[in-house]
Formats: sequence, structure tokens, C-alpha cells
Amino acid sequence: MQMTYEAQYEAYLSQAQQALEAACDEVLCPGSRVSEAARYSLLGGGKRVRAVLCIAACDMLGGDTTLAARYAAGLEMLHCYSLIHDDLPCMDDDDMRRGRPSCHRAYGEATALLAGDALLTAAFETLAGAGHGGQAQNSRAVSVLAASAGARGMVRGQELDLYYESSPASEAQLCEVHRNKTGMLIAAAAQLGAIAAGAPQMQQDVLRDFAFSVGLVFQMVDDVLDVVSTTQELGKPVGSDVQKGKTTFVTLHGVEGTRALAARTTADACDTLAANFGEASAFLCAFAQSLISRTM
Repeated sequence: MQMTYEAQYEAYLSQAQQALEAACDEVLCPGSRVSEAARYSLLGGGKRVRAVLCIAACDMLGGDTTLAARYAAGLEMLHCYSLIHDDLPCMDDDDMRRGRPSCHRAYGEATALLAGDALLTAAFETLAGAGHGGQAQNSRAVSVLAASAGARGMVRGQELDLYYESSPASEAQLCEVHRNKTGMLIAAAAQLGAIAAGAPQMQQDVLRDFAFSVGLVFQMVDDVLDVVSTTQELGKPVGSDVQKGKTTFVTLHGVEGTRALAARTTADACDTLAANFGEASAFLCAFAQSLISRTM
């Protein structure tokens, strides 16, 4: 009997969590306060959107989801490093993350900085040593993740985000910020799933483009939630973008306009995915649709 969307999501999530915990046991140092801080942030909840997307993309293509889960674990480590560093006083200066004190509030700035550094390094160790992958697959996975996270990817997005805190951004400039800051790692998740499945470059490209749209919608919804939700609901401070005078999708389009734009962007992305993969794309399309209505 075919699983419901919710049951399938939970199955992917469970596989991702198991792979993440196993990878932590391998690459983090027992008895280390830095590693303890890394575990605190990494295993403290979260939606695991990137991990689920990675495993689901591989599964859609008929690949080895065990390898995809290993890649997903490395990806989640890298994502967590970025959150730890984003929360630091020199960056966004946020005291809460996922409903509890951010890493630097719980462990101090120096330990949090090192915990982020440890997770960044551990991410690539996890991908490079993925036991179910061949050398060529693992090398390609490392290359994709490195390019997505570095000076031409997520770091560039953070740089632009800081710049536009003190300067208004056009819609094109805002899309460039979030294509890099948020979209690059979400696109990498889909690509890593395709690599784990041994998919040809054309399929990798289709999934990457789909995931870029998903990443943009993810940010649109974040911007809406920053206006309409509470700190208790989100588990992190709300209203900070307004306080800083930052340009967001909501400042450009309003709440309802942003919701409508997110719906159109998602529909277009799902139409393209279905045109390439047919009924096999049903879970990923439902996954994309679910992001529009998320409340945290």
C-alpha cells in the first residue's frame, strides 16, 4: 500500500536523523566541549528540509537512499554551522534558535565559533568518507557542497544580506541575496540526492532548478512569518528584519502579495518537475506545496 505524504516524510526524516547521529559519533570528539556545543545545535530539532529533499530526490530516481542519507547528514552539519555563525553578535546577534538559547548563549562565543568551524569541517569529512559511495560520487558530492557553501554561494549571500541591511534592495537584488544565502544549500540538497542515485547531469540540473525555486519560496514564507508569527511559534526572534529596516519580500509585495508569489513560484516549479519525472515527482511536489503553508 502506498504511503501517505506525511508517512513518507516521517520515513525520510527518520532515515536522515539516524544517519546524522551515526555521523556525529564518527566525526565529533567525545569529551570535548566544542563537540558538545556542536551536538547541542545540530541535534536540537529543526525541520531537516534539506536532508529530506536530498533523500527524496534520490528515492525518486531509484537510487541508494543510504548513501543519500549520508550526504544529507553532511549537508545538515554544514547548514548548522551557518546557523551558529549567523546567530553570533557580529552577525545577526540572535539569542534564540529552535526554541532555546542559541549556541553562543548556551556555550559562549568562542566555543560557539569553534563548534561552527568543527561542523563545517565535519561536513566534508562525512561526504568524503561515505562508505556506500564510490570515489567519483563522493568527490562530486564534495565539490557541489563546497561550491554551494563558499564565496560564490552561501557566504556570498550572507555578505550581500549584511550589505543590504544599510541599503535598500530591489527585487532582483533581493532574489540574488536569497538565491545564494538560502537557495544554494537547498539546491545542493537536491543535487546531492541525484548524485547519490548516479543520475545524469540533465536530471541533476532539473532538480537543482526545482530546488532553487523551493529555496526562494522558503525565504518568502520566512519573511511572512517574521511579520505574522510570534517568537514562541517560530522558536526564534521575530520582527528583527523590520527593526533593522531590511528589504524583504513582504516590504516589496505585502503579506498577501508574497503569499501569492510563493504559490505561483511553487506551481511553476512543480509543473516543470512533473513534466520531466511524471508521477514519480508527486512527493517532491507535495513537499514544495507544504512549505507554503508552514507555520515555523
